[in-house]
Order: sequence, then C-alpha cells, then structure tokens
Amino acid sequence: MSKKPCKEFISPAVILLLCLILTACAGAAAGSVISADPAAESLQNADDVRISYLGPEGTYTEEAAQFYFRSGSFQPRDTVADAISDISAGEADYAVIPQENTLGGAVTGYIDALINEEAVYVTGEVILPINQTLMGLPGTSISDIRTVCSHAQGLAQSEAWRKEHLPDALTKEMPSTAAAASYVSESGDRTLAAVAAPGAAELYGLSVLAENVQLSDANKTRFYVLASSPLEDESLTNAVFVAECEANRIDDIIVEIHDTGAELVAIHDRPQGSRLGMYRYILEVENETGISDRLLAKLESIPEVRCLGRFNVLVKMGGQSVD
Repeated sequence: MSKKPCKEFISPAVILLLCLILTACAGAAAGSVISADPAAESLQNADDVRISYLGPEGTYTEEAAQFYFRSGSFQPRDTVADAISDISAGEADYAVIPQENTLGGAVTGYIDALINEEAVYVTGEVILPINQTLMGLPGTSISDIRTVCSHAQGLAQSEAWRKEHLPDALTKEMPSTAAAASYVSESGDRTLAAVAAPGAAELYGLSVLAENVQLSDANKTRFYVLASSPLEDESLTNAVFVAECEANRIDDIIVEIHDTGAELVAIHDRPQGSRLGMYRYILEVENETGISDRLLAKLESIPEVRCLGRFNVLVKMGGQSVD
C-alpha cells in the first residue's frame, strides 16, 4: 500500500488524538520489557564516572541514578538545570533527571531544561516504581498534621489520599521530595509532614506516618540519563526528538513518523516562547529491532525535527526505595 492512501484513510487528527491519549501512559510500551542497556552495563562498576542528579540525597532521582550506574561519584544538585550544566561544563559525565510520572504527567520544567541545551543527549532511561510515604517528626500523629510538604509531583500523586485522610491540610511545594523531608526534619514543627521516598524518613530522622499514599500502585516515574555525546549503537530501541513547529503542522509530522516504520509512544507539547501558536513537541519513538542509522536518517529528514538521542530502557521491578 502506498503512503498516500494510508494518509487518506487514517486521519492525522485521529492519529494525533491517539498519541495524546498515549501520553497519559507514556513509557508503558517500553516499560513492559526490561531492556539490557550496553551503556549501563559497561558503567556498572566504573568508579571514576561522575553522575550529577536532582538532589538532595534521598530523592527518587538518586535512586534511579544508583540503579542505572551501580557505582561512581554521585553528585546531588539543587536543580535539574544545574545537573545538566555540569555536563556542559565538564564537571559530570552524566546527569539523571525526572521526565514523566504516570499520575502527575510530564515534568515540564525539566523537559524545558533539556531541550534548551543543544549539546546534551539522552543516552538512557530508567523506569522506577514510586512508593510515596507520609512522614513527620518522631511522636507526630496524622491528626497533628496541618501542612503537607513535597515536590509538585509528590503532592499530585498523594492528592486523593490527602483528600480522604487530611482534607483540611494545606500544601507546601518544595524543590524535591527529599528537600521536603529535610525541611520537616529541621523545622521541629509537628504540624508539618512530608511526602517523600521511604528511605528519606531514616535519612532525615523522621517517623513514617502512612505508607503508599500515592493514588495507585501503578505509580511510576521515568528518568532520563543524559550525556554530552549521543550513542551510536543501532541496536538501541528508543529515540527522542524535538519538533519545533506551528500546531497545525504536528499532525503531518506524526504521519511522517508513522510512515518511517517507527512507533510513536509519547508526545508532549511545550510553548516555543517566541510567538503564540508555535510549540516544541517532544516525540518519543521505539522500534523493536533497533533505531538503525537508516531509520534515524529518515526521522531526522523530517523538517523541523531534531534528534535528542537513542537509548534503551531499564525497568526496576517493585521493591522500595534504596536510599
């Protein structure tokens, strides 16, 4: 069948709608299989590798970094932009940043920080199960809590639980879940609680008030592993692109991606920043037989499209935080 009849019978608008629906569960296709990652395997025991990540200690990003690399010098940073800048400045070999959560959606600020850097590439992905925990000062009970602190994603993921158990509690957004735990620990205030990774309680001397306060046991977060050079391995099954275009152009780009044989598994839109109606779309694709150089060339030949890297996906199955 020629490309032209395919485009006539499959409405671009319908394809776009289907892709937007996929966004809600982005990573599910990749997450169904644990992929072996040559880059990760070669770095598992590399003690001299420097990895910057969104800190402080006790974040899920630290857990993702330690799961991917196993060893090395782990450098917590205050912001994702700082972690990415370490790569450009030669102060880190890799950076690990959150990308998307199944419940809270894309972490848009972190995506913006990535696509604003033209010399940084995605070289790996980690999918991590998220088990959010409510914690407070020793001796605190849930009835004492008046304010819950966490990262925006932690607050979104625990919203349903809080509405049932802490309907009158206020929320305070923090730079990370670990920063929330640290804040509660240092405050000395028993009316404060943090939603954070289970390991943060021990790390910051807090007591667990409630476990698994996330909306669903399917709560997972995807993390990107970044580097200053792209991987050239044709066996890598995933790739991510940014397309800068007007909104009425994206449906054609989706059809063109489909015609290359690659499967579109996620799409996010971000404002381009110069004028209304212009967007930067993050497009993730996969191909079970690998993103070959030939396939990559086809994808990059689409106008407005720039490749951010090829990679494989590592999935951590079950378990609690290792912080």
